Amino acid sequence: MLKRCFIFICYISFFSSHAQFETENSVKIQQDSTKRKEFIQHLGQGFFPTKFLDLDLRYLIKFNQYEGIRTGLGFQTNNKFSQRYRINSYLVYGFRDHRFKYSIGGGFRVSEHTNTWINLAYTDDLQETGSTKFITDGRFFQFFEPRLLNIDLFHKHITKKIALEHEFHKTLIFESEFAASKIEPTYAYSFNINGNSYTNYDITNAKLALNWNPFNKIEKLSESKTRIKQGYPKITLQYTKGIKGVFNSDFNFSKIDFKSIFRLGNSNKSFSEITLVSGVAQGEVPLSHLYHAYPNNITKETILQRFSVAGLTSFETMYFNEFFSDKFTTVQFKHFLKPFEISQRFKPQVVLISRYAIGNMENPEQHNNISFGTLNKGYTESGFELNKLFFGFGLSFTYRYGAYHLPNISDNVALKFTFNVSL
Repeated sequence: MLKRCFIFICYISFFSSHAQFETENSVKIQQDSTKRKEFIQHLGQGFFPTKFLDLDLRYLIKFNQYEGIRTGLGFQTNNKFSQRYRINSYLVYGFRDHRFKYSIGGGFRVSEHTNTWINLAYTDDLQETGSTKFITDGRFFQFFEPRLLNIDLFHKHITKKIALEHEFHKTLIFESEFAASKIEPTYAYSFNINGNSYTNYDITNAKLALNWNPFNKIEKLSESKTRIKQGYPKITLQYTKGIKGVFNSDFNFSKIDFKSIFRLGNSNKSFSEITLVSGVAQGEVPLSHLYHAYPNNITKETILQRFSVAGLTSFETMYFNEFFSDKFTTVQFKHFLKPFEISQRFKPQVVLISRYAIGNMENPEQHNNISFGTLNKGYTESGFELNKLFFGFGLSFTYRYGAYHLPNISDNVALKFTFNVSL
């Protein structure tokens, strides 16, 4: 009897230890899987995580027509460094203009409940002339930025700013910013106003912005973690006020910018996406702070010479620096057909595209040494993309028609690569 009891106890002990080993092994596998998933998510956002710092991959290598190859490194501290304070910075070098550019910044959290932060930054860098940034858009990362390759119109800026971030709700985000900048265009340009001619100038402005995502759904994963399921429409409104006389600012002006993204249908099947962007600038506004309409076509003679990579929201047949406006609206319509499931790995997708832009400028004669047109007649282009043919690459065909149709048929055609990769 004692012998049988001893054997039974050994039997139970063996299987208990074996079950514990399997459980521990299973937990370890789950932890490894979670870490791998988080690592891939970090990479998808453009970060390579380390213990206290997340290296910013946006600055590793870029190319544009002014700087040539632009390379460097950036970082931001993560929650393991501090949940209350953060530091972010980058340093890059342009091999064609032989200049270092950099930014040093940081912030501290005022309220955890409302995720309220106060941020400060000092930046010495370039910005594309005519581009508008919505400060609530936050971070945007692409492995490959196609428009950047062909941009040649930049202005240097040295900017000191203080900013406030605040969440009224997970679906309603507010940001404000106060900044003072010294602007120096990298191209021959003068802004003539009130009898004065400015080639370099100072601008001090204040910005207020709201980002509203009314149909976002917040899913609670655990006590400390939540996930936001994206809903549509997404709406952003931003107001900018240029203040003359403050920190030697040269101009008084105001700008109102609006953006909304609508999506109809199921993203796993076929769906449509409409993007509306609009802006109005009034007052003493130099070209650097006016609007282009996201052009992405280089001025070359033949279609093959213009062959490059299509952007996500750009006008593929509109030539760089062809149009500028002080008021404009663009509407872009995309219809994504259901992917063709040819195999597990090969699932090409057709996207039908139509874009429209309209704009105007009240006093184009104020902007000297640069020639451009306006969009008062309305600009139209349509085409299609065949995406994900080979390692994320595809093809794009777009045709320009309507009021700004060009006499030479080939000048209205844009044939390009597309590049779509998601982690």
